[in-house]
Amino acid sequence: MSNLRQSIFSNSWIELAARWILGLTFIYASVYKIVSPADFAKIVYGYDLFPAGLINLIAIIIPFLELVGGLALLLGFYPRSAAVIINGLLLAFITVLSINLIRGHEFDCGCFSAAQSGYFSSPKVNLLRDIIYFILGLQVILFGGIRRISIKSLRS
Repeated sequence: MSNLRQSIFSNSWIELAARWILGLTFIYASVYKIVSPADFAKIVYGYDLFPAGLINLIAIIIPFLELVGGLALLLGFYPRSAAVIINGLLLAFITVLSINLIRGHEFDCGCFSAAQSGYFSSPKVNLLRDIIYFILGLQVILFGGIRRISIKSLRS
């Protein structure tokens, strides 16, 4: 089992795929939120977890963290640091989804489009998706080899 884990975390093709999947996903997720911050703020308000005074700040900062983290992963610019930021966001998303799932609160996650407001995808599916993305982020963080197609390629 140790050899399998070691071979997975040292395979540069798996790491590249994980970086690109996460990078493209988070770039795509950020675009609509950056273009429509007011719509995203309404979605964040719908989480029913944050003080009203912080909602606009959250709605403005999160999409830019997603964009910068996604671009850094895609380009391989400090990919380990970018994956830590992305996994931090994912951990927050997993927490928010879990809390609302436990409360039975149905809401629009606003994950990929603020324009989809009113569309409710399954919180369980969103939670599973975010856990899978989190595991991909761990692949990038724990990778121990030389990265492929990376601006900062030496064990960053």
